[in-house]
Amino acid sequence: MSRSTPSGAFGEAPLPGFDLALRPTRRKPAQDPDFRKNHRDRLRARFMKDGPAALPDYELLELVLFRAIPRRDVKPIAKRLLAECGDFNAVLAADPARLTRVKGVGAAVVCELKIIEAAAHRMAQARVLKQPVLSNWSALLDYCRTAMAYRTTEQFRVLFLDRKNTLIADEEQQRGTVDHVPVYPREVVKRALELNASAMILVHNHPSGDPEPSDADIVMTRRIQEAAAALGIVVHDHLVIGAQSEFSFRANDLI
Repeated sequence: MSRSTPSGAFGEAPLPGFDLALRPTRRKPAQDPDFRKNHRDRLRARFMKDGPAALPDYELLELVLFRAIPRRDVKPIAKRLLAECGDFNAVLAADPARLTRVKGVGAAVVCELKIIEAAAHRMAQARVLKQPVLSNWSALLDYCRTAMAYRTTEQFRVLFLDRKNTLIADEEQQRGTVDHVPVYPREVVKRALELNASAMILVHNHPSGDPEPSDADIVMTRRIQEAAAALGIVVHDHLVIGAQSEFSFRANDLI
């Protein structure tokens, strides 16, 4: 003969002395405010002790996201950003519209990322601005990579130099599409005259990652060089910046 269960109950009755109402609930660690705070404190401590090289990209991104999202687990967001963009540098350089397609990314996150990107650009630029660039070529390349290597559309910049080859201005002349940017030699030379520049270095990026110049790049460079030479302005080089490397027109005897 089977033993009956209490009226209205299903399955076995609870053990004597165990109150279901007092059974503790388990929260996911990532949702626990104390867990989040301890994780953030530990990550900050590791960063300060061991430096950024000790942290993978997603943890470095977490540190950036802590300020924009103070009360949530940001590790999944950091990993989604890297999956979308590729690496830490590409996340910083990504277009805001692309960033906001990532779940969990809003205006505050985009603003924080763009602040970090701007700070990196300023620091790199400070190493070359008002410095003789031909004797500090590695710093110039670092600056160009920081400013342009991860852009998703083509950008054309001109570095204007004085008679001592000191960088007096760095200006973006044009923005284009993913594989084309319009450049007008007359406007480039006109701006050099306005700045009283004696020489120029042309720079543009290839979002495809391959810095090999196209035929159009070569023709455009020659037209600028000819227009500049007629006014006594020297074109020292044209740099094409890719994601992992760059192409120098001068080093390849194209100038």
